[in-house]
Amino acid sequence: MFSLCTLGKRKNIIFAIRNFFKFIERNKINDLYLVLGGGTWKKFENELLSTIGEFDRSKIILTGYIKDEDLPKWYSNALMFIYPSLYEGFGLPVLEAMQCGCPVICSNTSSLPEVIGDAGIRINPENDEELCEAYEKMYYDEFFREICIERGLIRAKKFSWEKCASELLEFIETKLVQE
Repeated sequence: MFSLCTLGKRKNIIFAIRNFFKFIERNKINDLYLVLGGGTWKKFENELLSTIGEFDRSKIILTGYIKDEDLPKWYSNALMFIYPSLYEGFGLPVLEAMQCGCPVICSNTSSLPEVIGDAGIRINPENDEELCEAYEKMYYDEFFREICIERGLIRAKKFSWEKCASELLEFIETKLVQE
């Protein structure tokens, strides 16, 4: 399992960790790891390390910052991508995961439902049972994972920098004409 974000409070990573351990303990899974990519906010670091220390530390891998050119192999080799953020302006890591064929579990808040569409599982980022059930669905249902991968690849094609720039230019031109 893989998650990529600046490890800070609003990214809700403690929620993901706590439920990862609940999931592997409940299902007696010994060969699964949670890989957390991204730098840590200094004021959040103690809380993160304290939380990890409550569990089997060997099941969590902290990579630190990952270079852009290395991201595709992290996404592509993950069983699933986890993004339980409480608030996002867009949610680029969700899009990147889908582009790399990685099935996604993300929050049902802010912009994330618009990014993921029907290409993965959306959960309430404050509901432990929803996240555990999502972990179980992705882990045990290979057919469902394959559907998420296929839908994610299709969905990701709907987003591009060219489209973004074109829509922004159209918006600006419309506003200028109205004034």
